[in-house]
Amino acid sequence: MDLRIADIAVSPAEREAVDAFLSPRIGTARGGWDGGERNIELDGRTARGGHEARSHRDLLLPTLHAVQDRVGWISPGAVAHIARRLTVPPAEIFGVATFYALLSTTERPSAAVHVCDDMACRLAGAEDICQQLEVTLGPAGHAQPGEQRTWHRSPCLGQCERAPAALFTIAGDPAIRVSTGPLDAPTILARLDDGVHGQGRLEAVEGPLGTAATPERLEQLRLLAPQAGQPGLRLLARIGRVDPTSLTAYLANGGYRALREAIAAGPERVIAEVTAAEVLGRGGAAFPTGRKWAAARAAEARPKNIVCNADEAEPGTFKDRVILEEDPFALVEAMTIAAFAVGAERGFIYLRGEYPLAEARMQNAIDRAREKGLLGRNVLDTGFDFEIEIRRGGGAYIAGEETALFESIEGDRPEPRSKPPFPVEVGLFGKPTVINNVETLANLPHIVRDGAAAYAATGTPGSRGSKLFSLSGHVARPGVYEVPFGTRLSDLIELAGGVRDGHQVKIVNIGGAAGSFVGPDRLDLPLTYEHARAEGVTIGAGAVVVFDETTDVLDILRRIAAFFRDESCGQCVPCRVGTVRQEELLARLIAHRPRGTVADELALLDELGRAMRDASICGLGQTANSAVASGLRVAGVLS
Repeated sequence: MDLRIADIAVSPAEREAVDAFLSPRIGTARGGWDGGERNIELDGRTARGGHEARSHRDLLLPTLHAVQDRVGWISPGAVAHIARRLTVPPAEIFGVATFYALLSTTERPSAAVHVCDDMACRLAGAEDICQQLEVTLGPAGHAQPGEQRTWHRSPCLGQCERAPAALFTIAGDPAIRVSTGPLDAPTILARLDDGVHGQGRLEAVEGPLGTAATPERLEQLRLLAPQAGQPGLRLLARIGRVDPTSLTAYLANGGYRALREAIAAGPERVIAEVTAAEVLGRGGAAFPTGRKWAAARAAEARPKNIVCNADEAEPGTFKDRVILEEDPFALVEAMTIAAFAVGAERGFIYLRGEYPLAEARMQNAIDRAREKGLLGRNVLDTGFDFEIEIRRGGGAYIAGEETALFESIEGDRPEPRSKPPFPVEVGLFGKPTVINNVETLANLPHIVRDGAAAYAATGTPGSRGSKLFSLSGHVARPGVYEVPFGTRLSDLIELAGGVRDGHQVKIVNIGGAAGSFVGPDRLDLPLTYEHARAEGVTIGAGAVVVFDETTDVLDILRRIAAFFRDESCGQCVPCRVGTVRQEELLARLIAHRPRGTVADELALLDELGRAMRDASICGLGQTANSAVASGLRVAGVLS
C-alpha cells in the first residue's frame, strides 16, 4: 500500500462511515488538517487537530470496523481520511489494520464468510466444507474476478456446540454480521447469495422464537446450555427463564439487588467478601480476584478502569458467550459492583468480533441500564458515576492477553507489554485497571447477595464455587455445563451424554489449544486447579474437547500448531520463530519425511518447547507447545 496520503481520494461511502462514527465523538472536521474540505484561509495558517485529535487514538479500531462494515474492506483512501481525522500516521493505521484477521486492506467482495476449521468443527466435517467452497469460490482469501462472494478459513468461532459453524459478514448500511451453525457448503453458498442480493437479513438476530421466556425457547437454548431451566444453578440460573433483552424481567428475577447491597455495605466490605470467597479468575490464570481489587483500590492515580475481557478466543471455549448472549444485565451489574468497589469511573467490555449477537445483547443491556439510572452519572442517586463502553475485537487471539488487550483499546497493535508494572498500577491508558473475565465477574452478584461463606461452600478448599465448562467434540450433547469444582472429568463427560454411540474415548483436550491432552486412563481427574497442577495439566478457561478412536490426532495437533503460528504477534523471537518451526516439524511427521529419525524430530520438538516456554514474553509462546507435546505423548501416535 502507498502510504503517501496527500493525493489519495476517499470514496463518499468511506467518508460517510468514518465521519458518522467520529463526528459525534470528537466533533466534525473543520478543515483540511482534520479531514474536512481544504480551506486556504484556514488551513494555510493554522494546523488544527494535533494533540487534541491524537488524544482520541483509542477510537482507531472502532473506526476501522465502521469502514469495514460499510464497504467490506479498508482502502488507502479510507486510511488517508482516518489519518487526517485522528492525526495518526497512515503507516501506523495500516500496521493496526493488518494485524486483525477480520479486517481486510485488500479489496474483496462485500459478502464474505469465515468458515471455522478448528478442533470441534474439524471433527464435524469442516475440512470437507472448505474443499467444496474452494471448488466453487476458489482458494480461501482469494476472490475470483467478477465474484461477489468470498470465503476465509477461520480459527475457532466460539460456536462449538453447533459445529461446523461460520461467520457471515455482508457489508452495507446497515451491515449484516451473523455467526451460526451447523452448516454445509450448499447452505453457506445460499446464505452468501442472500446477502449479495439483499434478501432479508440472512437470519433474524433474535432467532425465530424471539427472546421471551417460553417453553419452546427454553428447549432451543438447551442445545447451547443443556442444563437450562434446572434447579441449583448459579451462573446459568436465568438462562431460558428470563428474557435477555428485558431489564424489567431481570429486575423481577433478583437483578440489581446485589448492586444495592454492595452500595449499602461500602467498597471495603465488598472487597472483603470477594477476598473471603477466594474466587479465582476464570480466564485461565486463576489469580485471586479479591487481591487484585484491593490493590487497585489502594492505587492513588485516577481515573481508574474496569475492563471485562470478553475476547473468548481459546479454541473449544464458548462458555462466556452464554452469559453475554443470555444474561447480559448480570454482566453490566457485576461490572458496576466492581467499579464501585475499586473506585473506577470507566468500564470497557472488550468483545470478540466473532460474537455479533452478544454485541447486540450487551449494547441493549447497557442502554437500558443507563435509561433507568443504573449506569452513567449518579448511579442509583448515590453520587457514584460509572459508564461502560463496548470495544469490538478484530479477530486476534493475542488480544486476550490483558496488556495486549489494553494496547488494542488504545489504538495500537495488540502486542503484550512487559510486566511489571502490573495493570492494577499502570493499566489501560496508563491508569490503575482491574481486568476480569466474563465468568469471573458473573460470580460477583452471587457473592455480594449470598455472602462469601455460602459461595465458598461449593467446590474444594483450593477451588471455590462452581465452574462453567465448554464441552464439544465427540459427545452426545455438546454445550456449556455448570458443575462444582471437584467434579471428575468422567462425570462431566457423562453429563454431556458420554461419547457418541458405539465409540470410546481416545484422547481429551482440557484447556483448549493452550491446554493439555489426557488419555482415557485419566478420566477420573477431579476438575480443580490444585488437582490439575498436581497432574501437570491446566483447566484454563474451561474448554473440554472429547475425541474418539476415529480421530486423526496428528491432524488435530498440526491444526493447533498452525493456530499458534498464525496468532503469534511476532514481537519476540522465541515465539515468532518457534511456532513456525513447530508447525513445520509436525508437517514433516505427517508426511513421513522426518529430518533424521522420528526420535530426532521429537527431541527437537522438546527443545523448541523449552525455548518458547522459558523465553517468550507472554503466555501465548509459553503455552504454544503444551497441547502439541502432551498430545503426542498421550496418544502415542509415533511410538
